[in-house]
Amino acid sequence: MDQLRHSLLSAPVIEKNDYEYFVHPISDGVPMLEPSLLREIVIGIIRKADLDVDKIVTPAAMGIHLSTAVSLMTDIPLVVVRKRSYGLEGEVPLSQVTGYSKAEMYINDVSGGDRVLLLDDVLSTGGTLRGITGALEEIGAEIVDVVAVIGKIGGENRLAETDYEAKTLIDVDVEGGEVLIVNEEGSG
Repeated sequence: MDQLRHSLLSAPVIEKNDYEYFVHPISDGVPMLEPSLLREIVIGIIRKADLDVDKIVTPAAMGIHLSTAVSLMTDIPLVVVRKRSYGLEGEVPLSQVTGYSKAEMYINDVSGGDRVLLLDDVLSTGGTLRGITGALEEIGAEIVDVVAVIGKIGGENRLAETDYEAKTLIDVDVEGGEVLIVNEEGSG
């Protein structure tokens, strides 16, 4: 994970509502995402995740590029949790609460008994992943694994209040306007 490490150490940090937020191509789409970085991350996900699943589930928007690449490499279908309701049969709404925002999201195309891999870009407050795990449980899906590329240490992790633990590829903290690498192997 040399490229991921280097890219995080050079990531700019901004403050949003008293929350230190690093700006990174994986989590924000800026600066530009180099294919070699995406390839390194996808290989890391494939090595770390339990891929004995029926579907990959990812939240819009920044999980889409990662999950699409993993889907292409594994032939596992992809379901995107959207920020807009389409009103399709079986659509399930959920609330997403992060360290800096609140929103409604919607899941389609997941059924009871589906075995899923939940994949996201960053685990920070755990608000997005907690909302999705709750909705997947309500549907009756089996959450086989939860993987986030980057784990941001510090503060409340709402996912810790669930039965799920996210694996990460690398863990970071943000202090004094800088990204610090906490664990280069990530968790799990």
